Amino acid sequence: QVQLVESGGGLVQFGGSLRLSCAGSGDALDGIAIAWSRQAPGKERKEVSCISSSGTSTYYSRSVKGRFTISRDNAKNTVYLQMNSLTPEDTAVYYCSQATGGPYEAGYPCVAVGSWGQGTQVTVSS
Repeated sequence: QVQLVESGGGLVQFGGSLRLSCAGSGDALDGIAIAWSRQAPGKERKEVSCISSSGTSTYYSRSVKGRFTISRDNAKNTVYLQMNSLTPEDTAVYYCSQATGGPYEAGYPCVAVGSWGQGTQVTVSS
């Protein structure tokens, strides 16, 4: 079972930026796609971004496309989510998990699978 730990959340003002990290223990991220999902209060958890195991294929939901960038450093066993131009609608707990593989540009879905960690809280003030 893949063990992942999220970090990097916090309180930021409208229009600000944050970078989230998803760290895997050992070689946990080797050969697997990763999804970032988020859950706002009273709402379902939804995927916002995926990255393939090689990092060559990415997916973004409409709500974050153009503002968020997912990347991975396999040498550091870490996946990142750079979040820019944040708005209060981005306020949520963010989770990373294993994902279905791509290529997402070919229409393969970005679906989070596997277990969830504790997540990291992102709060954007207006």
